[in-house]
Amino acid sequence: MPNRLADATSPYLLQHAGNPVDWWPWGPEAFEEARRRGVPVLLSVGYAACHWCHVMAHESFEDEGVAAYANERFVAVKVDREERPDVDAVYMEAVQAATGQGGWPMTVFLTPDKEPFYFGTYFPPEPRHGMPSFRQVLEGVHAAWRDRRDEVGEVAARIRADLSERASVYAVGSGVHQPPGETGLHEALVALSRDFDERRGGFGGAPKFPPAMVVEYLLRHHARTGSEAALEMAVRTGEAMARGGIHDQLGGGFARYAVDADWVVPHFEKMLYDNALLLRAYLHLWRATGSPLARRTALTTADFLLRELRTPEGAFASALDADSTDPATGSSVEGAYYVWTPAQLAEVLGDADGEYAAELFEVTGAGTFEHGASVLQLLADPADDAAHERVRSRLFEARAARPAPARDDKVVAAWNGLAVAALAETGALLDRPDLVEAAERAADLLLAVHLTPDGRLLRTSRDGRPGPNAGVLEDYADTAEGFLALFAVTGEAEWLQLAGGLLDTVLKHFADGTTGALFDTADDAEELIRRPQDPTDNATPSGWTAAANALLTYAAYTGSARHRTAAERALGIVGALAPRAPRFIGWGLAAAEALADGPREVAVIGSAGDPATAALHRVALLGTAPGAVVALGEPGAGSDEVPLLADRPLVGGAPTAYVCRHFVCDAPTTDPAVLAERLGATAEAGGAPS
Repeated sequence: MPNRLADATSPYLLQHAGNPVDWWPWGPEAFEEARRRGVPVLLSVGYAACHWCHVMAHESFEDEGVAAYANERFVAVKVDREERPDVDAVYMEAVQAATGQGGWPMTVFLTPDKEPFYFGTYFPPEPRHGMPSFRQVLEGVHAAWRDRRDEVGEVAARIRADLSERASVYAVGSGVHQPPGETGLHEALVALSRDFDERRGGFGGAPKFPPAMVVEYLLRHHARTGSEAALEMAVRTGEAMARGGIHDQLGGGFARYAVDADWVVPHFEKMLYDNALLLRAYLHLWRATGSPLARRTALTTADFLLRELRTPEGAFASALDADSTDPATGSSVEGAYYVWTPAQLAEVLGDADGEYAAELFEVTGAGTFEHGASVLQLLADPADDAAHERVRSRLFEARAARPAPARDDKVVAAWNGLAVAALAETGALLDRPDLVEAAERAADLLLAVHLTPDGRLLRTSRDGRPGPNAGVLEDYADTAEGFLALFAVTGEAEWLQLAGGLLDTVLKHFADGTTGALFDTADDAEELIRRPQDPTDNATPSGWTAAANALLTYAAYTGSARHRTAAERALGIVGALAPRAPRFIGWGLAAAEALADGPREVAVIGSAGDPATAALHRVALLGTAPGAVVALGEPGAGSDEVPLLADRPLVGGAPTAYVCRHFVCDAPTTDPAVLAERLGATAEAGGAPS
């Protein structure tokens, strides 16, 4: 019999709707039930593509005995961390502070007042490697609650106080620091270079995560200063990821991270946010260098998004599972969809092409993954492009016949905003109008389903039906980022106005007017044990720095001192954190680079159908000046909709470009080459053909 999760919109919650555990969704009713019964709350947090979440579900949550014990002594609450990042953030901070590590599934025991008092992540069904079984954890927590209630209450109160104290640090840091200037941005580069993996690219050791936000900072720093060290780190990291097993060499797109330091074996889940961020990073790598590998990687990543993550409504689904069914065993296995043996290659391609493919993609008898299978890599460009494409397409077709990983098809506003920005820019620069159209369609879905009549955003939707949860800061910031990118590409002023509305909501409901700090949740959101607030990047840009970047961009278009001041104040935290932890505030550093450069404002004036207008617009978009904004308008465009376009006449009747800082402009030009020189671009990226 289904439990209370049966009506959820979250695929993750629906995965648990048939569990014998009597799950409740997060909400006041669950905590009132715990208070009525006088029992603690068992909070389990995960997400649909989480491998170890599936494992713990099969081992423990589907076990009748464990479920009966939990149902009798706890109120069990299941949360999709992607639907409720605020709940996840608050309790993950407590888990990390108490245990020194975190992860999913996250297991936390709470009082009926939402105060945590015992933490963990995955627990096995039997004691293993020094870990208690999940049943033992339940028994221990129940005994403590029954016999030492006062002690439990003291622990919970102490943890809550500690979390509140930690929360104040960011506000203070933002209020007393300035955005990093020349010295601070250089110090961040030096700190990053110490953590750079010279041999394998990327930063740190295993596991190794794709550093898309840091790459954006490095490219902007190189564009502003000419630093070859910054460019080298970006290029070597991009090439290592594109050639490694973390990159799907058959179908495009990237897995969540590599479990090793060499980018060989991925954790196979594919997330929308990773691929949106990496698509834009590779596009900008191509723009800076003309690299054919970066261009190819950008296009195959874009094609992956459209082919495998686009929903029937036109938006983009959240993720593909790491696990899929192994045809040989019938069991669900991580990576089964993606890995190959030499015999499997020969079966599809024949002996000769099978041997060629094995050599090309590093498939060996010993294997690089489990059971002698290999993850495909492409460590060097093939000598014969036609042969490479022949075997790649045949393997891709054969793989498509395998049982595919499940898809989490909920639509998250923030991640779709990132996808809109990446697809719009890629379509414009790489002559793929279908990508721009896909970006517009996804943006239309956000407007139709996620934006409420009072201008607020909802976090998620599924099948065109809005979810129940309010948007958090990253939803507003990243959706605004997507709309601003669409405005730059299309010149349609509605996108700029919509972005401005979202950013006004940020300033009204998410900003601390005293310090300039930003909160992850609105001032009228559900009250948790503390109001979450974190400026550091995780898998995605923090809402704080994403909002700062969007505020700065909007101010550059409109001349709004209010929005620019808010961006500058928000970026104060970057000055505080960047010297110590630049890897974890890459998007803030990228925004600070834009601030240091102006950012430059480009107005392109000309008739829409004139090829000369299109040429100037393209060169403006190709510019590498950090965070440069591009506005496209007809002659005589009014100042009400787009102030940057006001009072910008044609020169000699020809389409004209103006390059400005703070609305103070250089002499206008009708020459694309002159415009390119002013923006750090050539007629084509890096001098290479498009």
